[in-house]
Amino acid sequence: MQPNHYLNFQGETEAAFNFYRSVFGGEFSFIKRYSELPDAQISEKEKNYILHVSLPINPFTVLMGSDTTEQFCAPQSAPFSKGTNHYISINLDADEQAEARRLFDALSENGQVEMALENTFWGALYGAFTDQFGIRWMVNCQLETE
Repeated sequence: MQPNHYLNFQGETEAAFNFYRSVFGGEFSFIKRYSELPDAQISEKEKNYILHVSLPINPFTVLMGSDTTEQFCAPQSAPFSKGTNHYISINLDADEQAEARRLFDALSENGQVEMALENTFWGALYGAFTDQFGIRWMVNCQLETE
């Protein structure tokens, strides 16, 4: 079993995932647009929206996402709200402090830092922020203890 994060956006999936790809590297393993759905009645505005995208960010994790549309949201669903499109923060555990700093600096660019990346009392380098697309992240790197 491999748990993965699935993110929803409203017309920003392509920009968000191009940004995430610039941070993590790699290539999309899958990308489809709403315009590729057979017989779908998609508005001109939404036809280029992302139906589904997958970006492997390491050998064990795939970051996935899509744009929401009025047609494909369940009637009982709450309306899309930026910042609540992911229920928990994504935690990244880095093996090295340099990688933790790189991830924190790159992903938090144009975002809002909640807690600066710093050494903590629990023996880790840790920081938290919301990125420019409204996704909450935590970066953690366990410091070596003597």
